[in-house]
Amino acid sequence: MELTGAEIFVECLKEEGVETIFGYPGGAVLFIYDALYKQQDKVNHILVRHEQAAVHAAEGYAKATNRPGVVLVTSGPGATNAVTGIADAYMDSVPLVVFTGQVPRALIGNDAFQEVDIVGITRPCVKHNFLVTDVKDLATTIKKAFFIASTGRPGPVLVDIPKDITTARCEFHYPQEITLRSYNPTVKGNKRQIRRAVDLMLEAKRPVLYTGGGVVLSGAAHELTELTRELGFPITNTLMGLGAYPSMDKQFIGMLGMHGTYEANHSMHDSDLIIAIGARFDDRVTGNIEKFCPYAKIIHIDIDPASISKNVKVDVPIVGDVKNVIVDLLEELRTRTERTDPAALATWWKQIEEWRSVDCMKYTQDPQKAIRAQYVIEKLWEVTGGDAYITSDVGQHQMWAAQYYKFNKPNRWINSGGLGTMGFGLPAAMGVQLAFPEETVACITGDGSIQMCIQELATCLQYRLPVKIICLNNGYLGMVRQWQEFFYQKRYAMSYMDSLPDFVKLTEAYGHVGMRIENPADVEGALKEAMAMKDRLVFMDFVTEQENNVFPMVPAGAGHNEMILV
Repeated sequence: MELTGAEIFVECLKEEGVETIFGYPGGAVLFIYDALYKQQDKVNHILVRHEQAAVHAAEGYAKATNRPGVVLVTSGPGATNAVTGIADAYMDSVPLVVFTGQVPRALIGNDAFQEVDIVGITRPCVKHNFLVTDVKDLATTIKKAFFIASTGRPGPVLVDIPKDITTARCEFHYPQEITLRSYNPTVKGNKRQIRRAVDLMLEAKRPVLYTGGGVVLSGAAHELTELTRELGFPITNTLMGLGAYPSMDKQFIGMLGMHGTYEANHSMHDSDLIIAIGARFDDRVTGNIEKFCPYAKIIHIDIDPASISKNVKVDVPIVGDVKNVIVDLLEELRTRTERTDPAALATWWKQIEEWRSVDCMKYTQDPQKAIRAQYVIEKLWEVTGGDAYITSDVGQHQMWAAQYYKFNKPNRWINSGGLGTMGFGLPAAMGVQLAFPEETVACITGDGSIQMCIQELATCLQYRLPVKIICLNNGYLGMVRQWQEFFYQKRYAMSYMDSLPDFVKLTEAYGHVGMRIENPADVEGALKEAMAMKDRLVFMDFVTEQENNVFPMVPAGAGHNEMILV
């Protein structure tokens, strides 16, 4: 039976098992929206209030489930509004399929109403993109898009669909499998390299496991935990890797990097072997690259060959899916009779415990003074039992969340890492809540970030999403102010938020519950009260200490062990 392109679009989503799609309608995609309307019992469409939020919501959904998020927006400004979210997903390797409407084929290149070359615009920030020029190619193109987005190193794939394609007809056939000659990711690690890696592990005196978001994306948290305990090595996570290894475990030495722990950064610096798993040695981890890990040999495991030796030269590269490679490492390790020198490992752990005794995360909460952001995060962890899904925006609050909320499970920490996108937190929380309607989802944000996508409070009302918003309100763009204090002689240029709204009244205007908390004694009670409202969105406006800073901190240009502690 012949179907229109719009009908084929919906059938393809059904074939892929897509349950939820985030979007915003417009002229170029109205036939698709009409087809979705007729099948709304099969595919749930979430109407956001801004296209950027549609992509962030899809990112939240994807990060929490490890399934591709799906977005549909119209041409022109609808497509360009989505670009920030697409770039964010590209930086964090989030599997997304983003569908954009386009003007009819006959008008492409004529500067038609709401025409932009979105394929050209997004080329630097997508894993791949397509312009559909024949309705007969639509189903196959969509199959390719989902395949590319979710295999190898995941990422966003854009499919641009001209309006006349959505009305053209052809027979519908959805391929069950797809093969692309030019795209064949390596998923199994080289056996010889795996043996070399195990040799180095057994010879090491001061080893560290350095693990990133690739472990979470691969679904390899269980295997990583097994490997870590088998080896007895210390392990550190990147910002994107938090939860891949239980943070309460004694072998976990905390997050590393610019705002990482004293023990993690010093362990990395003094190590003689770094086992990098699903991490990319980005600048927020390495600090001054010339001073990074001067004594260490490096094993690097990553599914993306382009990431290996991109920033730091490595000794043993292993290209493959993280989960598969860890399984192979364990198998090889268990064939060996020898083990890492226990005396050397004991000496190494003794040194690490000395660094850990510095207690770099220590702070005090004076009950008579302003609320400290760290205190709010710790109380949130206690009240939720450490079992909530936590999204964040970007800034000081993001770092405090990473430092003080102890993640013991993967896929529970949903934040914008590589691009650092303010406005990410609330729409991402919507995506997570839609994926897990019975779970507690909390968005940790700041008074600056929340206003980037605050209109999504309307979306939360429409779809009854009981997200809990923890706004750490210090009246500043906090991280900007911190840098201006340290490096710009306290010239607070444009970092002071001089006209903040009344967030309680604003929240209530959107139909939700608002709270303002100013006293440290009220923090725990407010959190408990909010969490007890299972069916309501609650916006908690915590008025926090204005000039509180994130410590530890590695200044720009310093080595990763050259940390400011107070």
